Amino acid sequence: MTRKKTDYLWIGVFAVLVTFAVPWFLWRDATTWQGLPVWLWWHIGWMGLASVAFALFARGAWDRGMNVDPEEVGFDG
Repeated sequence: MTRKKTDYLWIGVFAVLVTFAVPWFLWRDATTWQGLPVWLWWHIGWMGLASVAFALFARGAWDRGMNVDPEEVGFDG
């Protein structure tokens, strides 16, 4: 994938993560699961998804965007 396409892909990923981080559609919903409100479970799951996305982003796109050579900072991956 070209650099420009990759950049647009990451912009899209982070836009979706930000858009759905707050579950507006679950507000005022009293449904619970395992003793906690469903909106809280949504938030827990969404933060897990955001963590995975950031880990993938940090593996390559971050170094490239900051003009850092991965070998220079000791990344062998």
